[in-house]
Amino acid sequence: MKLSSKGLRTLVGRSRREWEICGEARNGKEAVEMVKRLRPDVGVLDITMPVLSGLQAAREIAELGVSCRVLMFTMHESDRLGVEVRESGAQGYVLKSQAARDLIRAIDYLLAGNTFFGAPPAHVKPEKDKPNPGTLFCLGFAFAGA
Repeated sequence: MKLSSKGLRTLVGRSRREWEICGEARNGKEAVEMVKRLRPDVGVLDITMPVLSGLQAAREIAELGVSCRVLMFTMHESDRLGVEVRESGAQGYVLKSQAARDLIRAIDYLLAGNTFFGAPPAHVKPEKDKPNPGTLFCLGFAFAGA
């Protein structure tokens, strides 16, 4: 399955019409600047973004002291992935191969103040019922040819 930023925007738009995608960065440096300027509730960063990787961008976002929670988006699955994501200051990750199943649920978990490191059982729900209608997102994706 080939992913595109348009496909992810569609997934978010269809699942949560009340959420607003406030920006889309082409690289990690742009993502950090966008978070600084727009103050989104959640930033979704591709782990392999150019200029500044998603992990490096997550570290810089954590140092900003803003309330933005960071979700890493990756096609790379490894035994160390969860450790690397936690060490970066991000609150979770979603594998690209599982985006249709996990992305919205992961964002819900982050908005509820939880973390998302792999899919919990389907019957487990985040503690908060629904995020606020004003929820903002800053998408930081790097897609070849997108």
